[in-house]
Amino acid sequence: MNTVQTTPDRSTAAQRWLARLSFVLAGAAIAVLLAFAGVKSLAMLAVGVAAAVVGLAAAYVFLSRRGVLRWLALAVFVLAPIAVIVVYAFKNLLWVAVVSAAAWLLASVTARRALAESEANWRMPEYPAQPPPRHPYLIMNPKSGGGKVGKFGLQQKAEDLGAEVFLLEGQNVDVAKVARAAVDAGADLLGVAGGDGTQALVAGVAAEHGIPFLVISAGTRNHFALDLGLDREDPSTCLSALSDGVELRVDLGVINGQTFVNNASFGAYAEVVETPAYRGDKLDTTLNTLPELLQGHRGARLSARADGTEIEAPQALLVSNNPYGTGDIAGLGRRARLDRGTLGVVGVTVASARQAAGLLRGRHATGLSVLTTRQIEIRADAPRIPVGVDGESIAMPTPVTCTVSPQALRVWVPRDRPGVPKPKPRKDWARLRRLAGIPKTAPRHGTDRR
Repeated sequence: MNTVQTTPDRSTAAQRWLARLSFVLAGAAIAVLLAFAGVKSLAMLAVGVAAAVVGLAAAYVFLSRRGVLRWLALAVFVLAPIAVIVVYAFKNLLWVAVVSAAAWLLASVTARRALAESEANWRMPEYPAQPPPRHPYLIMNPKSGGGKVGKFGLQQKAEDLGAEVFLLEGQNVDVAKVARAAVDAGADLLGVAGGDGTQALVAGVAAEHGIPFLVISAGTRNHFALDLGLDREDPSTCLSALSDGVELRVDLGVINGQTFVNNASFGAYAEVVETPAYRGDKLDTTLNTLPELLQGHRGARLSARADGTEIEAPQALLVSNNPYGTGDIAGLGRRARLDRGTLGVVGVTVASARQAAGLLRGRHATGLSVLTTRQIEIRADAPRIPVGVDGESIAMPTPVTCTVSPQALRVWVPRDRPGVPKPKPRKDWARLRRLAGIPKTAPRHGTDRR
């Protein structure tokens, strides 16, 4: 008789006990509702779900309409959760809801801890940063991040470590050209103190020549530096990679031949950023532009194809260099690893308040597409479209193709750095049940009467 060998779930005793505790807490949350609310518990659940649905629908109306309707929708969005609290309090069930919600929250926390991956799976491998650079060349933008180059004395500190520094002063400097000229002159390490867009351009040159790249977190948001585990509060600490560093081998995204380190965005965000008034007043410009975009009166109609999957008419599409971690409705967050050799894709299509409410289903929502791929093609009914590449708006000819270059970039980072926090695992109830030792109930196909 042949038997099927199954691989046991590799887990620790702590994980198994946490899985059991999560089911106990979930059961306690339900028990509290049934014990103190009885049949009213169904009404409580219905009121809570209804408020969430109404809130999401109201948020969509607020973003997609103007005038009185927009502000009425905002009022509904704000009042919906307040109404739930009032209803629960009036029925003397508020404390029941709070205790039950707290139990659910604790169940979620213990479940995530039980499902957490081992450090070897989520932390990027480190390699020796060798040989020491003889001619490091750093490009610094004095205006980036509100003047962090001057505030932290980055130029002087870099020169004290033997680096040559080029300051980006004046208009329309071709950063990639400057980096290539430096390599031709003998630079054996390139670095940037500036925004993510500048980082990406110089990173492409470093990858092209196979030399190390140094990230100095002197930009405004520093998303790339954040996902490398660098210190964003004091960019001068990044310079210690020149004397006591390790090497990370990082992927690069490529969009129509141009490199990106974070993401490329299409649709609503790219259209808003392209608006001339955006730099002066981001909030007002966004609120004035979104209604036409969400109603289809402005912007090109997009479609995308990746590995046989079609995404039709997304209003917003994000292609990232490695997928973002889970943690919110769209699966966005931080990237614990930048060396998986894949692109993350998130597409959103919401054409009505009803579809907006459907986003409560998370990754299973009709209007949400989440996938990973090595290549994606974005088509449009226009010859050129705006694309937000690492936060910079660029007009690109269609179709636009995004690919990934696996471990193309050698990034040197300080050995001593804040690091990347452990990513939140996706909730996998089947695995959680196995960890807890709860047997799967098999369907009964009849009774043996022998």
